[in-house]
Amino acid sequence: MKIILLKEVRKVGKKYDVKDVADGFAINMLIPHGDAIVASSENLKKMTALRAKDEMFKKIDEDILNKNLTAIKETVLQISGKTNDKGHLFAGIHKEQIIDELKKQAHIDLMPEFVLMEKPLKEVGEHVVNVEAHGKKVSFKVVIKPLE
Repeated sequence: MKIILLKEVRKVGKKYDVKDVADGFAINMLIPHGDAIVASSENLKKMTALRAKDEMFKKIDEDILNKNLTAIKETVLQISGKTNDKGHLFAGIHKEQIIDELKKQAHIDLMPEFVLMEKPLKEVGEHVVNVEAHGKKVSFKVVIKPLE
């Protein structure tokens, strides 16, 4: 039976692929779970339109990401936290907190997987945080100050 995949199915194919699978597999698994639909001529036309729309949204998202990456280069984040006498933070600054501060202070929205941090920031001072997305690498400064 010919089907159109509505999402990626492991060992079968990717979203919008037209595949020929066993009838039982299509009728009992893929179609009831919402993973596929029958590949009729009407559904094929709908899927080509949806694929074009998805590609357009991917391009828009990529453009926005590129603008965010260029804007992030000049960004200097200011974050405050409780510290001890030696300037060590009681709670480390994690990438999720950095992303939240980027949204608040610079109006830049990033996914957590783009921020490259081996461990949380735990000391007062200037730190350089690297961001990598779609093969592009940029960095910005995070200034941690003691909470007053």
